[in-house]
Amino acid sequence: MRIGLIGLGKMGGNMRERLRNAGHDVVGYDTNPELSDVDSLVDLVDRLEGPRAVWVMVPAGGPTQAVIDQLASLLKPRDIVVDGGNSRWTDDEKHAEELAGRGIGFVDAGVSGGVWGLKNGYALMVGGEKEYVDRLQPIFDALKPEGPYGYVHAGKVGAGHFAKMVHNGIEYAMMQAYAEGWELLEKVDSVDNVREVFRSWQEGTVIRSWLLDLAVDALDDDPHLEKLRGRAADSGEGRWTVEAAIDNAVPLPAITASLFARFSSRQDDPPQMKMIAALRNQFGGHAVERAR
Repeated sequence: MRIGLIGLGKMGGNMRERLRNAGHDVVGYDTNPELSDVDSLVDLVDRLEGPRAVWVMVPAGGPTQAVIDQLASLLKPRDIVVDGGNSRWTDDEKHAEELAGRGIGFVDAGVSGGVWGLKNGYALMVGGEKEYVDRLQPIFDALKPEGPYGYVHAGKVGAGHFAKMVHNGIEYAMMQAYAEGWELLEKVDSVDNVREVFRSWQEGTVIRSWLLDLAVDALDDDPHLEKLRGRAADSGEGRWTVEAAIDNAVPLPAITASLFARFSSRQDDPPQMKMIAALRNQFGGHAVERAR
């Protein structure tokens, strides 16, 4: 299948490679000409045959809106736009309505996998009409992990990004729990090998997970995380999860507390945030601030 892919950063570039490895023809565009296969969005659309499919992997908000506005003027009826970035689900509803007025389909895809997705596959949470989702199924099958799991058609437009938002809210809380446990272990005199305690949890315990594996990797690189500052950004989904919980009267004490803990990292240098920063760097390649 031939598909256009806009945005070839850490995620988009690896997705292009994984799709090509699966035999798909990917035409990529990025504002960085060293990464791009074509010179412009016009060239990208011209390289695709109708009905076209174009996957957008650019930052949420204004950049995504700008790309979709351009595509709306370039694409034809029965073409499909996929937003695979971290857009808010309410933006999906707006984009779908705008494109539908021109006969263009829209699918939102929450994508999880970070820098490991090229090798392990990407978990995909998809929203949109069945007709459009079915046409894109070969692409989803190539991107997802091998086996029966890692993909869901979650519901109508917006459902994919809403599911990914909740996923990221849960991720916040899980990372916070590991970080709090790590700080407490580091604090007491009786435990003198915290890294190996974490390693011992990797098998046979109910808290074993990929995040725990990544925590051990981070501690192997820096046993007491002394090279990092305890500062961790929030990418938006945590806030949106808490806002959605308020709108729907759903109590989320753990996720809300983990979001507020990240806010506290901007005021000082708390040890827990070193672990959060290390985990985000391990699974997503997110930038960290080095200790001075």
